[in-house]
Amino acid sequence: MRNLSGDGIVEFVLVDFPTSPPLQLLLFVLFLVIFLLTLLENALIVSTIWLTPSLHRPMYFFLGHLSFLELWYINVTVPRLLGAFLTQEHRVSYVGCMTQLYFFIALACTECVLLAVMAYDRYLAICEPLRYPSLMPFSMATRLAASSWGSGFFSSMMKLLFISRLSYCGSNIINHFFCDISPLLNLTCSNKKQAELVDFLLALVMILLPLMAVVSSYAAIIATILKIPTAQGRHKAFSTCASHLAVVVIYYSSTLFTYARPQAMYIFNHNKVISVLYTVIVPFLNPAIYCLRNKEVKDALRKTVLGRCPYSRDIPD
Repeated sequence: MRNLSGDGIVEFVLVDFPTSPPLQLLLFVLFLVIFLLTLLENALIVSTIWLTPSLHRPMYFFLGHLSFLELWYINVTVPRLLGAFLTQEHRVSYVGCMTQLYFFIALACTECVLLAVMAYDRYLAICEPLRYPSLMPFSMATRLAASSWGSGFFSSMMKLLFISRLSYCGSNIINHFFCDISPLLNLTCSNKKQAELVDFLLALVMILLPLMAVVSSYAAIIATILKIPTAQGRHKAFSTCASHLAVVVIYYSSTLFTYARPQAMYIFNHNKVISVLYTVIVPFLNPAIYCLRNKEVKDALRKTVLGRCPYSRDIPD
């Protein structure tokens, strides 16, 4: 098995988290528990939204897509890491590395766009409540969700097209727990300027543009909320987007912190810890954040799991 450039490295070695055997076992148990809980939480969110007619609205439709994405997102990195903790097998084939990179980038970019779409939905619901049904019909929500997935996977395909054409003929050691762009670019022995330019331009489109859309939407939302005369009205309006805002802050802050200086990413071990935040912890926390802040989702989940507790429509959309 040779790389797509036709020569050089046929496998990589992921450093993961080098520690003593007892600590390796502890990390295995910790990551396994988080992994299983993440799968359970997000599967419950998806099934609850699917089975609850009152949640068949754009706000929850997008939340269902986000939870479905998180189910696959955590599966890109954690299962291989769990195996490495147990077997101490850190090697990954060239094709396996590129496959992991493709799905990681695709899902990360999709999440960036989907979070922006969710912010736009909240903007319409709060700032244009009377026109909301006509501005965000279910057909529009479906198109926006499909565009999020399509743009994410297309962006990943373009990035991988340039990265896979590079030659890797020096060190094959990646100081990370999964195959990411920056460590691979630092290992190549061929001219990487074109790949770096494509990566930079697509990062602008897939990360900064959605972030600008989120910031613009919440600026308008906050301005509208401040005009509401009563404290109860302001609290009720803000409660519809507080959970989404919390997810946005956690995801974008950790992502930007890591990729603001990609050339240094492989040098500092603490960047691996930051990567754990947005690849493992965020998918784990998202369902809890949405459920804790949203009474309608909590009641629907309770009814789905326990078969009781009728839900009410306390939160407008």
